[in-house]
Amino acid sequence: MPRDPASPLALLQRRLGHAFADESMLQRALTHRSFGAGHNERLEFLGDAVLNLAVSRLLYDRFGDSDEGDLTRVRAHLVREDSLHRAALALGLPDVLRLSEGEARGGGTQRASILADAVEALIGAVYLEAGYEAALAVVQRLFGEVIQATEADSWSKDAKTELQEWLQARRLPVPAYRIAATRGEKHAQTFEVECAVPSLGLVEGGEGRSRRAAEQEAARRMLGTLKASDRPGGPLRS
Repeated sequence: MPRDPASPLALLQRRLGHAFADESMLQRALTHRSFGAGHNERLEFLGDAVLNLAVSRLLYDRFGDSDEGDLTRVRAHLVREDSLHRAALALGLPDVLRLSEGEARGGGTQRASILADAVEALIGAVYLEAGYEAALAVVQRLFGEVIQATEADSWSKDAKTELQEWLQARRLPVPAYRIAATRGEKHAQTFEVECAVPSLGLVEGGEGRSRRAAEQEAARRMLGTLKASDRPGGPLRS
């Protein structure tokens, strides 16, 4: 851990609950590919797998009576980009990420996809340095409270299905999805998708590391907008 106990890196490690013996491993996990060599993409790849395994274990223990489908849906909710983004903000990652000057000026330290990737890279780094149990403890620290508070049946439908059913119940046309943009190399692309409900003049966007993930995020945001508008006094009730 850095010698200064008040440094951003020291604070990050306390929030993680893991002190790195090899600070170069920590620095690599916090280095975006725009910064140059020694970036975190390989650690992100490893951390993604470790995160899925750790969350699966925690859900297996928490929901003893739930079937595979329920567990899969809850896991998808927990490991999606916006959940990782919230974890990154709680860890204070915008203060410690290493990016190129251009990426930083473009708001990279606040970009959800970059922050989510860094969380996965940190989990991968902990796994490499200290093993699975240490990585599991970090995941427990980041997501354990949410897992204990949630109920499996809260995630019985994915966002695209729920949105379609919400619209059909009101005799409105189903939504349309389109890819608005893609970023990054082919092996590590980020998709930007728009979800449109033309009959209501509404469009919401979503990002993800696959087209499906981006569509689910856009659908989730559209659902939030529609449900808020459908309340008494909202535009759909006026």
